[in-house]
Amino acid sequence: MLRLSSLALTAALTFLPQAAFAAEFDGASLGPVWALPFAGILLSIALFPLLAPHFWEHHQGKIAALWGLLVLIPMAVVAGPMTAIHALAHTAFLEYIPFILLLLALFTVAGGILVRGNIHGSPGTNTMLLALGTVLASFIGTTGASMVMIRPVMRANDDRRHNVHVIVFFIFLVSNIGGSLTPLGDPPLFLGFLRGVDFFWTTTHLLPETLFASGLLLALFYVIDLVIYRKEGHIKPDPTPDNPVRVAGGINFLLIFIIIAAILMSATVDLGRITVLGTEIELANALRDFIMIAVTIISLKATSKASRIENGFSWGPIKEVAKLFAGIFIAIIPVLAILRAGADGAFAPLVALVSNPDGSANNAAYFWLTGGLSSFLDNAPTYLVFFELAGGNPQQLMTAGAMTLAAISAGAVFMGANSYIGNAPNFMVYAIAREGGVKMPSFFGYLLWSGVILIPTFLLMTLLFFRA
Repeated sequence: MLRLSSLALTAALTFLPQAAFAAEFDGASLGPVWALPFAGILLSIALFPLLAPHFWEHHQGKIAALWGLLVLIPMAVVAGPMTAIHALAHTAFLEYIPFILLLLALFTVAGGILVRGNIHGSPGTNTMLLALGTVLASFIGTTGASMVMIRPVMRANDDRRHNVHVIVFFIFLVSNIGGSLTPLGDPPLFLGFLRGVDFFWTTTHLLPETLFASGLLLALFYVIDLVIYRKEGHIKPDPTPDNPVRVAGGINFLLIFIIIAAILMSATVDLGRITVLGTEIELANALRDFIMIAVTIISLKATSKASRIENGFSWGPIKEVAKLFAGIFIAIIPVLAILRAGADGAFAPLVALVSNPDGSANNAAYFWLTGGLSSFLDNAPTYLVFFELAGGNPQQLMTAGAMTLAAISAGAVFMGANSYIGNAPNFMVYAIAREGGVKMPSFFGYLLWSGVILIPTFLLMTLLFFRA
């Protein structure tokens, strides 16, 4: 089946009028059919967990590999094996490997931080816990902060008759919006950093939007929780009585600073460069990646296995991310080439959709299109698509195009909260909460929550920040 599918797509690409690959990978010469594998892998990620979860759990790596091969094999046939090898090497060395190693380091470090104890989940306490998790997400990632904070939040509210809203707002804030202030916070922003966006650019340019969204949602949560808390009356017996809060695995906080220092070093220090398979690799970036491996090993050695077990730590999520993103990064190669061609490429209608009549960027369109796709497809490749659509030049986007880049970044990070499948931590939190006895809303029930609460928030953000 794999062989027949590959041959069929190769034949289609070969005979389509605009399908020939130029030696320099000219996106203007590529037909839209080259985007089908990218669309296929994103739809697979969105639909298989809902429609065929058992099949997906056991074959997700094979499915990702299939979509990747449906790009590489035709590319090798049409443009030559060396073109395919160089394209694969460029993607692996400059994007995929650094991306996965950062996620691995943050995932391992966060899994070593254990919060023990229990406090009473009053409205004020819950709001402070959500605020803490929101801040933490920009330093250890939305996945890391979600895994560190979800169990303490659940323990604090396990005596409440109504606690679903607490977990829903947790997903909004900790698993998504909180990761907007550094490249460590959410994968799309780290991809932007790898493309040349300064480390602290997001801190300064997304701070107003983040403060507005998180502040509004925290205030709304406090009001909702206060009303529910007062109506609950008698609270059921607490299965985990109040205990002092203690944090184990403190060395992992030091390792977080080492991760940050390594990233800043790679962006500021020039140690020279080498060329491997046609790809120029900066030695400072290679050193950064080795530091990520070292941090992972140190965290594993320095943190007790008992703490990780108590934290519910497992390698399953990071393995899944590594498999799927290998396919995503390969499948997106021709898509990015087409987007670089702008109005001369096959996606010219999309260019027109995000452009004003005078040719300037329509920032509201960038915000909603990036966010709309990030709501149901993976937000990291969606960010890359619109980053390239906006020109793909980080220096221009950080200056003259700052509002456009902010709209793309905010759309990718914030609107990942719109569904359970918009961002990886969402479904992890959902699964942990259900396992812990919280009656979480269904997929469409959660969409009702996000539609009522998040969509008005994002409309207000559009009026305040992205009109021009």
